[in-house]
Amino acid sequence: MATKEQIKNTGATFTPKELAVFLAERIALYAKSTSNRVLDPACGEGELLVAMGEVLNEKAIDFSLTGYDANEQYLSFSKDRLLCFGKKKSDLIHEDFLLSVDLSSTRNTPSLFDECTSSVNNSFDIVIANPPYVRTQILGTEQAQNLARKFNLKGRVDLYYPFLMAMTESLKENGILGVITSNRYLSTKSGESIRKFLSENYEILELIDLGDTKLFDAAVLPAIFVGRKKKQKSSSSASFIKIYEELNGYKGDLISVETVFDILKNNQSGYFVTENGKRYKKSSGALKYKVGSTSCWEMLSGDESDWVSKIDKASKNRVEDFFKVKVGIKSTADKVFISDKWEELNGTKPEDELLKDLISQENIEPWNATENFKLKVLYPHISVNGEKQTVDIEKYPKAKKYFTQHEDRLKSRKYLIDAGRQWFELWVPHRPDQWRFPKLVFPDISLKPRFYFDNGGKIVNGNCYWIVATKDEDVEKLMLIQGIANSKLMTKYHDLVFNNKLYSGRRRYFTQYVEKYPLPDFKSEKSKEIITIVKKLNHTKDETKISKLENQLEILVAESFGVEPVFSLD
Repeated sequence: MATKEQIKNTGATFTPKELAVFLAERIALYAKSTSNRVLDPACGEGELLVAMGEVLNEKAIDFSLTGYDANEQYLSFSKDRLLCFGKKKSDLIHEDFLLSVDLSSTRNTPSLFDECTSSVNNSFDIVIANPPYVRTQILGTEQAQNLARKFNLKGRVDLYYPFLMAMTESLKENGILGVITSNRYLSTKSGESIRKFLSENYEILELIDLGDTKLFDAAVLPAIFVGRKKKQKSSSSASFIKIYEELNGYKGDLISVETVFDILKNNQSGYFVTENGKRYKKSSGALKYKVGSTSCWEMLSGDESDWVSKIDKASKNRVEDFFKVKVGIKSTADKVFISDKWEELNGTKPEDELLKDLISQENIEPWNATENFKLKVLYPHISVNGEKQTVDIEKYPKAKKYFTQHEDRLKSRKYLIDAGRQWFELWVPHRPDQWRFPKLVFPDISLKPRFYFDNGGKIVNGNCYWIVATKDEDVEKLMLIQGIANSKLMTKYHDLVFNNKLYSGRRRYFTQYVEKYPLPDFKSEKSKEIITIVKKLNHTKDETKISKLENQLEILVAESFGVEPVFSLD
């Protein structure tokens, strides 16, 4: 049996039986009524192949099962499990599936000498899979480079992407793919190429975002894709289901079920409670997407889609029309550069001139921050005539001594030295002259929006994003954005449009999301009223006043977009 350490290192994530059966049943709805060749390209211990065989057996559909895996121990276990279908029904291959597929016919400039020598290509009627989720970089340099060359991959890529490409090559035309992957590709910039690939090569049939349901032991949030291999010129009619643990304070009626799988099989949408007391929200509807587009796929019910459309039509601008959202500093050696215990160094403490106040995600709330900013960053950068320069370390003997104590760690950042930089620099210091300007700061990951207005010249940590106003006339634009972004209305919009939550309801506030936030006309009376409320919120710590002002803010934000106020997210 696989150990947890093996699972962590290889990206293998074994599919629970109930989920395997659910996926097999969804695939079977679209399978041929005659014989089907079934493939699992990373079969592990055979759960998906067993489920597919049992479901096809029940439907009296003939089949054969093929499984690939690079781990001989897993294959041995799978072989024993598949004997229940008869020896001739299964074929298990001890081989890396990604190396078995021939991609020569898919290259942009195929060679005249290329021949499809693989027995895998265009061979299967059904592919059912739960491929590894790890980044290709985790595999080691040589293997990662080989995969990058074969599949024409660039940058940081999740391993399931080359698996999707290889599985597509293995399917016959009109064959069915049912696959469990990370849901990241549905809503992130890094998933653009996957969305484009799937929309161009498949008639999308079903998309199921399993959210934070924790249906199996994986570090990522999973999703199920079911599609029919077919070169697409226009989008097909597809359905979606989203299911997330309900953490927004819903107090209405709940539908009682035994398990999460009962929610998936239930035709109703709404709020559910399982026997163990977990509460989930399920929504469903028609999936909206454009073939060949890299845009996020829309998974909204009819009412949700109408609401989002009203907001979009009423908006006059997006955040990106005024500002660029940046991530904070990156040292790639935080334990050396960032500390709240500099004073304890006594004689080895670096010069105060280089120790700067640091805003970090744990410091900030929507309208204020902790007064005691203990975190400081050792910041060896200065601005000269508006240009970033690294300090002359010889002028700072204490800092030099401190850096020298950590020389091995800092010089291990070979990428920095290869870029012609000095070994004691921050990897991403940004422009030192910009920290003095007013800015909005917000965490990358947070349960709620925490857009904080800083006017104190502090530096921003890499676990936060920031928007800076370098012109006086832009400061009030920041406050308008702060008011809109901290509202429940924009939180609802964020959840519906970007659909990227982590476990336990935590949200991601990526650049690509916040830059797309809609804004009302900056010159309108409603916007001016919002700015006035925000100024008051930024200057009080009285919880009663804050609560009253936030209610006023919700009303004004809603009126500025022509919709009803959002006082509760559910």
